[in-house]
Amino acid sequence: MVLRPPVEPMLAQARDTVPAPGALPGELRFQPKFDGYRALVFTVWPAPGPLLLQSRRGSLMQSRFPELVDAAADLPDGLVLDGELIVWAEDQMSFEALQRRAVSDGRTAARLAQEMPAHFIAFDLLQLDGQELLHVPYGERRARLEQLFTDHGLSAPWTLCPETTEVATAHEWLTSWTQVPGVEGLVIRGSSQRYLPGARALYKVRRRDTTEAIIGAITGTVRQPQTLVLGRLDQTGALRPVARSTPLRPDAARDLAQRLTPAGHGHPWEGVRFTTSWGSRTPLDVVLVEPELVAEIMVDTAQERGSWRHPVRFARLRWDVAVSDVPPFNAGAEPASG
Repeated sequence: MVLRPPVEPMLAQARDTVPAPGALPGELRFQPKFDGYRALVFTVWPAPGPLLLQSRRGSLMQSRFPELVDAAADLPDGLVLDGELIVWAEDQMSFEALQRRAVSDGRTAARLAQEMPAHFIAFDLLQLDGQELLHVPYGERRARLEQLFTDHGLSAPWTLCPETTEVATAHEWLTSWTQVPGVEGLVIRGSSQRYLPGARALYKVRRRDTTEAIIGAITGTVRQPQTLVLGRLDQTGALRPVARSTPLRPDAARDLAQRLTPAGHGHPWEGVRFTTSWGSRTPLDVVLVEPELVAEIMVDTAQERGSWRHPVRFARLRWDVAVSDVPPFNAGAEPASG
């Protein structure tokens, strides 16, 4: 069977910590988790062009990334790669630049390809020389992927994802590599795993840091809060939204219900439109509260324009930290002073 798009990628389930040996079939293999777009590359004939680039949801987007199409000559026919699409801008990985690239086309796409080039980080091999490899254990697929890069001398925009079997090295990546913009954590695979399209059969561990933000609104009601909408003060003293929390634990919700105060007139977020998630257009109904409580939150590294893209976790209230002591807008995961 020859693979043709759309092919559902194999997915990962979130874990809080690095799993112990035996958690997945075979030896554990650790890779950095990059903050980009999941994508599959096809050089399958016959095809309308030398390369097809499929998004996680199955749409074709090769016209948005002409530099990858131009580099298709470096790849053999009958190939399917699974990996992460990233974009470099100002000498670092930029999710915002990637989003801009993903909606460009024509002359704009060609210009942006020069200004903010894309790279494809390959971390799995699904087909080689027209032979489908979904049933082949991951360890063997990885060996063939490494050999592919060696045999064809592949270089930018094609990149082989780093990998280690050493737990100590994986922990080092989780703490040090995630300080680089665009690296979120780890993806863990088992060397004996087959490729299971659409299944959440891998593990992912994001680096999480503790910091503070101001509770400016909630979902639910003041007496039964469900999630928090959090903010930080910018240089002008304006409260800027920075994150939404995951659903509150029942004990935390009960405690907050006794301490939240409904907002009076003049709340800084009056008239502000909130959405259900970062980048979404679906409106979110919120209840404004007096921005007087400081929350300690656990955040990952995916931040854009001063806001965290993924939901944060509420840890506790910080009675020892004043609103004025909370790190300012755009300060990232820097903890409050004191």
